[in-house]
Amino acid sequence: MWLKSSVVALVSQALLAGLAHAAGPFGTIRVGNWNGGAYTNDSTGAFSHCAASTPYANGMTLLVGQDSNNAWLLGFANSAFRFKKGENLTIDVTFDGQAEVRLFATALSEVMVSAVLPTNVARAFQKASLMVAVARGTPFQFSLTSTAPLIAAVTNCVTRVKADGLDKAGDFTKVAAKPQAAPDKQTPPPAASKSVKSQSGTGFVVSASGHIVTNNHVVNGCVGDIKGNLTGEAAMVLRVVSTDANNDLALLQAPSTATFKDFARIRDRSFRAGDSVVAIGFPYHGLLSSDLRVTTGIVSSLSGMRNDTRFLQISAPVQPGNSGGPLFDTTGQIVGVVTGKIPGLRIVAMTGDIPENINFAIKTGALRDFLDNSVVPYQTAEPKGELKTTDIATNARAYTMLLSCNTTEQVDARR
Repeated sequence: MWLKSSVVALVSQALLAGLAHAAGPFGTIRVGNWNGGAYTNDSTGAFSHCAASTPYANGMTLLVGQDSNNAWLLGFANSAFRFKKGENLTIDVTFDGQAEVRLFATALSEVMVSAVLPTNVARAFQKASLMVAVARGTPFQFSLTSTAPLIAAVTNCVTRVKADGLDKAGDFTKVAAKPQAAPDKQTPPPAASKSVKSQSGTGFVVSASGHIVTNNHVVNGCVGDIKGNLTGEAAMVLRVVSTDANNDLALLQAPSTATFKDFARIRDRSFRAGDSVVAIGFPYHGLLSSDLRVTTGIVSSLSGMRNDTRFLQISAPVQPGNSGGPLFDTTGQIVGVVTGKIPGLRIVAMTGDIPENINFAIKTGALRDFLDNSVVPYQTAEPKGELKTTDIATNARAYTMLLSCNTTEQVDARR
């Protein structure tokens, strides 16, 4: 029981942004094995958050909370943890083997870490039956039960305490039923709304005319303008010329007024497994440095998943935002278009093993066919003298672009 109490107390620190420990619980949240309630700031007595936790046989305790500003938080505790208080770490999570999400967590003590949970991730948590979390290379599996009523109860707790105060705190698990419409009146179905979010990726210029290559999935679903800018320069609006969803390629066109100091050349010679490569792009734009990021590795295989010969497998680390970026050989010529990484947490859920350094790039054969079909005057080059990685990165600044746009997702008004 001490661990569960510790979890609740420590998570309150994060929700209170470093203020005093919270007092509580006030009222109750009891859903399956989840227990909790409402909590206050000891120093002010003001309501701070609602939370509930549940222990697991593997020694982990999981906590879900929502603060008075409606922000969600996910906490992990284990008496075997040995963190330094205040240190930051990443936790990669996946729900039911779907796409992985990276959370940025803070250690609140040596046995407890917590991370802010984006609303869309909270929705995924609510619907999932299995969660796999990987921290520092160690996977933890959580069988999720009663999460839908749990989220409803925590939300109900925050709503009721903010409206009625702590003195009326009770059983927050009992969510008040919505009044039914009169039988002689038809209630129209709730309208679906759209939430706007931004997405970003990388592209690179392949002609003096301002043709830009990227992945199809970088621009697919964009609404409004697609913008691109070189490091340190103003953004320009780009036009989609053609796309190839099968090979995950897209071609954009810069305005006729745009000028570029240089553009990329495609390697005109075969490539071998074991050859060194350099990946350049803009991963986690808005979170990491706004400057381009450079990683190095080798060609691990001349084929991708299930022996797909359109792709190279590379060991150079790539992250969300690298998509569509250039992959260079050591002479600075293009040998591929970075397209993504293996869904690591899905593989963990399936096999129990953590895949390392398994990323992919589209080969230049597919790229050249795409550019030929789009009548792009690209250039090829024979590999000559090797360059330092710093020189390759310096040259790439002139034609490697950050791409960004807005997308919309349907949000069911009933949720």
